Amino acid sequence: MNRLKALALLDECTGDDIWSADYCRQAGVAEIWIEELADAYESGFQFDRDTIYCQDRVVNQYHGVRDVDLAYKLAGYLGVETSRVTASALGRAAEVRALKEAIDE
Repeated sequence: MNRLKALALLDECTGDDIWSADYCRQAGVAEIWIEELADAYESGFQFDRDTIYCQDRVVNQYHGVRDVDLAYKLAGYLGVETSRVTASALGRAAEVRALKEAIDE
């Protein structure tokens, strides 16, 4: 993976999405990262932010890569000290924004 590809992938991350392994492969995510980061996630139905949607339908489980985890991996690859820049971020979306801002600096 090169820097431009890593930046493009990071730009796609929101902190709220789970990418399928197939989508990750098509997007150019390294296979070793997919294997490391992919997991099965279960919907939580108490709050909408914890509910998983696939093609506008609620699903109980989804196997994939959380884009917040991928954002951390990409930012680390790009030389960001991830724990330092996300220390005060509240929530996954804020963590991804902080990682993106650190890259822009």
